[in-house]
Amino acid sequence: MLAHEERERRAARAEEMLDGLREAGVVGVVLPWVDTSGVTRVKSVPLAKLPSAAAWGVGMSPVFDAFLFDDSIVAGRFAGSAVGDLRLHPDLDRLTVLAGQPGWAWAPVDRYDQDGQPHVQDSRLLLRRVVDELAADGLSVQAAFEIEWAVGVAGSDDFVPGLTGPAYGMARHVAVSDYARDLLTALAAQGVAVDQFHPEYAAGQLELSVAAEDPVAAADTTVLVRHTIKAVSARHGLRASFSPKVLADGVGNGGHVHLSLWRDGENLMSGGKGTFGLTPDGEAFIAGLLTHLPGLLAVGAPTVASYLRLIPSHWAGAFACWGLENREAAIRFVTGPSGRRQAAANVEVKSVDQAANPYLLMAGLLATGRAGLASLATLPDPVGVDPATLSDEGRREAGVRELPTSLDEAVRAFERDDVLARVYGEELAATVVDVRRGEIAALEGKSAEDVAAALRWVH
Repeated sequence: MLAHEERERRAARAEEMLDGLREAGVVGVVLPWVDTSGVTRVKSVPLAKLPSAAAWGVGMSPVFDAFLFDDSIVAGRFAGSAVGDLRLHPDLDRLTVLAGQPGWAWAPVDRYDQDGQPHVQDSRLLLRRVVDELAADGLSVQAAFEIEWAVGVAGSDDFVPGLTGPAYGMARHVAVSDYARDLLTALAAQGVAVDQFHPEYAAGQLELSVAAEDPVAAADTTVLVRHTIKAVSARHGLRASFSPKVLADGVGNGGHVHLSLWRDGENLMSGGKGTFGLTPDGEAFIAGLLTHLPGLLAVGAPTVASYLRLIPSHWAGAFACWGLENREAAIRFVTGPSGRRQAAANVEVKSVDQAANPYLLMAGLLATGRAGLASLATLPDPVGVDPATLSDEGRREAGVRELPTSLDEAVRAFERDDVLARVYGEELAATVVDVRRGEIAALEGKSAEDVAAALRWVH
């Protein structure tokens, strides 16, 4: 609960920040949160109101927990009512002056009720709780989201690529040079540590990766980076799409998550006697992810369009298996270069995309990894080929399962998963199911092209 003393501390700190923010030209502060459908929603306040927002929050209906991609509202079991109110409290530790959107600052919010109690369906507070539970076990995680997007010409809901040239090609990099310069400059000014940027495979597609952080910071960063990409794109006459399938017959945008598990300054993904240098704890954590991945897709691949992307032989990770540097495995193990493996070894979860609420997804990943630790889980043998090239019998012998091929199948796996039910809790888990089934109903009978068009500009 937010006590009176805590409210006073927050207000005083915000007051101390005002002069510096004014000098930076800030006139307003954007207050974002991510809903159950993975859509980032915002309110904003004039700069002078920041101390009040920090102490008392900004009012917002809890109905957004039940919003769908098209802004219709599901009448869910625990969400969707017009009754009630929440308070959006900005996290001043993460307040950032937006270089890509001059005049504005940005601060992710935690949602509390009118009595100062944490909102039971707030995904950011949930993630912080799961991180604390790992810390109580003496463990921490370093995490990062890869960000893929496609840029189209603004002014149309159709997708007309905003740049051309070969995949990963210099021609495409040159074509996007000014835009990329402005984007990287803005991100650097905002304190985002970008590791790599390159033109990707699909039409108009780009990708950047950022440095690993603690899980809450990693989720915040991916929301901030996407906000910045949208803003810089608009200033260049472009429109950015993070949809898992911008064009029905094209290559989709992934949202791969990188994770490494640590104890006492040691990376448990390296230096052990197990396969590829895994420690027993590192192996158990990965095994937990792999075991629960089918149900996790209801959170990590949360739209009907996600399953247009999640198909074999497209580097999307359509099979529940793991392997060393295997881009067709759902979980790709990365050792890093020789001589740097203690710092670099991690796993990449490939089956997820950027329609996911990053806080919900990260909480589920950490909780299922922790469940693997608790059960001393072990991994099957790694897979060193594209699983799609194996026969059905070959996949059975290798212990390779096909992941859900539809959102409905993923939701049913989610409902059967006791670990996921515990981490999300009754109300949030029910809302995830209700919202997913609402999207399924809204898009029932639609062609792949219609599904892609419906979700193209949502995320």
